[in-house]
Amino acid sequence: MNPYILTALLFGLGLGTTITLASSHWLLAWMGLEMSTLAIIPLMAQHHHPRAVEATTKYFLTQATAAAMLLFASTTNAWLTGQWDIQQMAHPLPITLITLALALKIGLAPLHSWLPEVLQGLDLTTGLILSTWQKLAPFALLLQIQPANSTILIVLGLTSTLVGGWGGLNQTQLRKILAYSSIAHLGWMILVLQFSPSLTLLTLLTYFIMTFSTFLVFKLNKSTSINMLATSWAKAPALTALTPLILLSLGGLPPLTGFMPKWLILQELAKQDLAPTATLAAMSALLSLYFYLRLSYAMALTMSPNNIAGTTPWRLQHSQFTLPLALTTTGTLLMLPLTPAVVAFLSL
Repeated sequence: MNPYILTALLFGLGLGTTITLASSHWLLAWMGLEMSTLAIIPLMAQHHHPRAVEATTKYFLTQATAAAMLLFASTTNAWLTGQWDIQQMAHPLPITLITLALALKIGLAPLHSWLPEVLQGLDLTTGLILSTWQKLAPFALLLQIQPANSTILIVLGLTSTLVGGWGGLNQTQLRKILAYSSIAHLGWMILVLQFSPSLTLLTLLTYFIMTFSTFLVFKLNKSTSINMLATSWAKAPALTALTPLILLSLGGLPPLTGFMPKWLILQELAKQDLAPTATLAAMSALLSLYFYLRLSYAMALTMSPNNIAGTTPWRLQHSQFTLPLALTTTGTLLMLPLTPAVVAFLSL
């Protein structure tokens, strides 16, 4: 892609999200969401491949549906209450509609079925943007409206953690596994949204760091399926040794960073007398952990058939810039000791 066009599209992505983050009026927030959707579409379709075009079309249709639903709900709110302010939502009908529209935008179960299909059709870089940056604006709106109907959030959260766990069990494609992982993590964030918004933001931040390092590892190894992971030891032996830890951090095992948000969320749910919800969420994390372990096994404990051509790549210099990978991997593995500081900061 032409660098000038790429710069313009990335600028549009950033601007759309920034407009939504900064807005207090529903029309402006809707406009920001539309801008970021339209800016990512050419990035998704840049590889002229039927799979990429199909993924782009599916993404466009779901995002357009969610945006229309959001606009309809905010107009209904203005009609019922006479104002457009995001933080002054009072009527339950538009609040519920907007919550469902935003759930469709970020891919929460049961409105999730577009996400694995779309992510599978994209390259890893665009998939990374879709899994991280595109979640920011809808999350900012969810945090601002603070839906009063707590049941819908808990149902969305629990369904997402369970679907994210079950859905990834049978997959062999890495991008689909990462999509189900994304659904499960979003479920955890939504579960605790109404009780501790700052904890939701912390979970979102750690999810971004862990997903960033996972996508970059797969990009460095040029891996798109589980079978292709088995050859990664020949390309980057040190990174292959670290990758199982990155994956287990995504699964939420101590003493890695991914344990911190899950631990704090379960603690918060127990404080709110939601022990059954916390138990179900913790058990669904075991499902996710299974497929992370499966990836770790394929990567670190299996070897592809050996030949002379397969053993030389580690001697070659990588053409990719690996500083972001080094920084996010460090963050993914070593941030658990900061938990007391984070808890103190959250309770301010």
